[in-house]
Amino acid sequence: MSTPQSAATTDEVVIDCRVNKIFYGNFLAVRDSHVPILKNKITGFIGPSGCGKSTVLKSINRMNDLVRSFRFEGEIRFEGQDLYAKNVDPVTVRRYIGMVFQQPNPFSMSIYENVAFGLRLARYKGDYDARVEEALKGAALWDEVKDKLKNNGMSLSGGQQQRLCIARAIATRPPVILMDEPASALDPIATRQIEELMVELKKDYTVAIVTHNMQQALRVADKTAFFAVDISRGGRTGYLVEMGDTRELFENPREALTREYLSGEFS
Repeated sequence: MSTPQSAATTDEVVIDCRVNKIFYGNFLAVRDSHVPILKNKITGFIGPSGCGKSTVLKSINRMNDLVRSFRFEGEIRFEGQDLYAKNVDPVTVRRYIGMVFQQPNPFSMSIYENVAFGLRLARYKGDYDARVEEALKGAALWDEVKDKLKNNGMSLSGGQQQRLCIARAIATRPPVILMDEPASALDPIATRQIEELMVELKKDYTVAIVTHNMQQALRVADKTAFFAVDISRGGRTGYLVEMGDTRELFENPREALTREYLSGEFS
């Protein structure tokens, strides 16, 4: 396993994710993965199924804490704060590190209330109308829904629902947004809209994305981390093989395993 190809200076790193081991019960799911996530960049996680990329992503905002058998060994620092320190509340972590999931998951409530949900949870004291409009504009959805904010969010198309979920995630202005295969359930047109939106979002947010679509990573990611599966110990444990500038990793990977994956020798 190699170290990241392009070292980042400390002030560029928003999240320094250092996974030693991640367990589900006695199963070692991920080992030895250091993934620095840089400010106002898109970091892509690629690799075959079962390599741990989604597990690592969900560890960053402690979503995996919801799995009772989950156990994390290592350190994830967000702006210098250890997110797994005993005095850190996982709910608070998720206010600063938003999450968008693979399947669009709008709530069965109005478009307006979907976006305002996180604001109400955080007991926001400001102008809700202005913040909802800002979030919908940020998710490139405002022009399509501004005249039907009272309609149920479930009435939107799949691509619109996913952009609504993104609007919900950014309404509270978290510095970081995590996306777990956000376009995998969408058609090509909606997928391109989500990709264009991600590129726009990085102007104001730091983004990390898991994707099975290597061309998508090539199109949107500034940095890419390639994960693989270690079967040498009788199990299926994911680990980071290499990480670097996306174009460089795709065109000139340092590791033979990366070259084999990118050339389609395994998936």
